Amino acid sequence: ADNLPRLAHVTYESRLGSYAGKVERIKSLAGWFAGQWFNSGVLQADVAGSIRAAELAKCDLVTGMVGEFPELQGIVGGLYAKEQGEADEVAWAVYDHYQQLGLDEPIPRNLTGCAVALADKLDALVGCFAVGMIPSGSSDPFALRRAALGIVKIILERKVAVSLTASISAAAGILESQPPKTQVSAQVQAQVLEFIADRARFVFKERHGFAYDEVSATLAASADELVDVERRLEALKAIRKTKNFEPLATAFKRIRKIIEKAGPAEAWKLPQVREDLLVEEAEKKLHAESRQVARAAGEHKRGGRYREALLAIAGLRPAVDNFFDQVLVMSEDEALRKNRLTLLAELLSEFSTIADFSEIVTTEK
Repeated sequence: ADNLPRLAHVTYESRLGSYAGKVERIKSLAGWFAGQWFNSGVLQADVAGSIRAAELAKCDLVTGMVGEFPELQGIVGGLYAKEQGEADEVAWAVYDHYQQLGLDEPIPRNLTGCAVALADKLDALVGCFAVGMIPSGSSDPFALRRAALGIVKIILERKVAVSLTASISAAAGILESQPPKTQVSAQVQAQVLEFIADRARFVFKERHGFAYDEVSATLAASADELVDVERRLEALKAIRKTKNFEPLATAFKRIRKIIEKAGPAEAWKLPQVREDLLVEEAEKKLHAESRQVARAAGEHKRGGRYREALLAIAGLRPAVDNFFDQVLVMSEDEALRKNRLTLLAELLSEFSTIADFSEIVTTEK
């Protein structure tokens, strides 16, 4: 702790200020993570301990030991913290926080360490992206790819609820409010989310064994909460061999192509499907069944029963097939055409929140 004032004289990155500034940001963000977990019922989350560990996390950067052996960053700090009487939880959090998490390295051993590690890595990602230091090719001086991989590993292995969107927004708010007050645009925040999602894509395929199209379909629905993504992936994989799955995926591809060819939605999309413009029995039936399935699937989804929700959605297959057999979507009648396109757009939107079926590779084109 005696080394804290000296961090003001150590530059983190010229546009992002000193390590003293970084420590203040990590303290705020680690406390935010721990607070989110505690408020959601994870009672072992320690807000004060996370803030204290974050405060001490970079003190070893000004020691001779880390100066000579940079790979000991964090480890030395944790040992010093223990020696100086800090709580075990805090000392281990400092010790573990900087581990360069490859696929096989262990994550921090306690939740406090996870809060500090997530804060450290996310601050690096958001800050560097904000000043244009985005990895390209082999150039990645701040090891941001590894930082993003570490974020993914911690979330998936610790099984903690983390909204990436909210976390990135929190990190951005802290960067903007604390010196040197780096501005973080909405575009930069979206880039960071996509960057982390790409690392998650890799982990789900290479380490968890999911097919690439299953991963693409699930992440296309939402990449925000990775533990939830994994649960949706497991459900998708479980129902993939059922009889209605592939035909429905093929139908969803067809729906997406029709909608894309129809042009900008503002030119044809109605506020909602007009029942008085449903003239064919097949479109009436599809509209009625889709509303019933939406209610059932929504109930399953809210209860976290993704397999049951997907099975309910797959049950729409006969009604969708019948619609395409009996109904001309691109009718010459403008009102009918717009209503049918709106019906298909609602189908695609309503039933793509667990996984985007149109991303699934099928044998039938």
